[in-house]
Amino acid sequence: MTVLLINGSPHERGNTYQALNEAAQALNEQGIETDIVWIGTKPLRGCIACGTCAVKGNGHCVFNDDLCNMVIDKMNAADGLIVGSPVYYGTPTGNILNLVHRMLFAGAQVQGKPAAAVAICRRGGATAAFQTLQMPFQMVNMPLATSQYWNIAYGREPGEAAQDAEGMQTMRTMARNMAWMIKQFKSGNTPPPELEPWQGTHFIR
Repeated sequence: MTVLLINGSPHERGNTYQALNEAAQALNEQGIETDIVWIGTKPLRGCIACGTCAVKGNGHCVFNDDLCNMVIDKMNAADGLIVGSPVYYGTPTGNILNLVHRMLFAGAQVQGKPAAAVAICRRGGATAAFQTLQMPFQMVNMPLATSQYWNIAYGREPGEAAQDAEGMQTMRTMARNMAWMIKQFKSGNTPPPELEPWQGTHFIR
């Protein structure tokens, strides 16, 4: 059992990675393998709705000059998906949206696989970015892995998100819920995960 995690930040080891890695470790503890893919800094073209992927019927994008088709192959082999992005002007990065749009439009095998979105911000806009990232999953029959709060963490400098105790706990809870969903879908008799005592992180102390 494997979960694909996509780091949509231009910074390979920034706060988006911090959040995804927290989730990955929790998944590993539940016996789920993880694969974190960084989209890098090179351009990722957007979907032009040419429909060639549907005509050819091979489940890949006709454009093969970036990592989209590689990610599709990884998604086809995975049992779940977590997509993370920093917040730019209240939205996810353009590259991560381009990748998700093309991956789903081309026909990646996602139906019935749990999905989750993660948004990282300095201060505001995280809920809007989180909602934007999560909405496509609801259109392609991917059940959403929930948590104790929206999957949001705060930080500006690389690694600062680790100081957001509630944010990191939210990532772990989401990951455990996803692990439970994957196991439950396969076995039908997996007990739900135990919850950690709540940790609250507030702006004003």
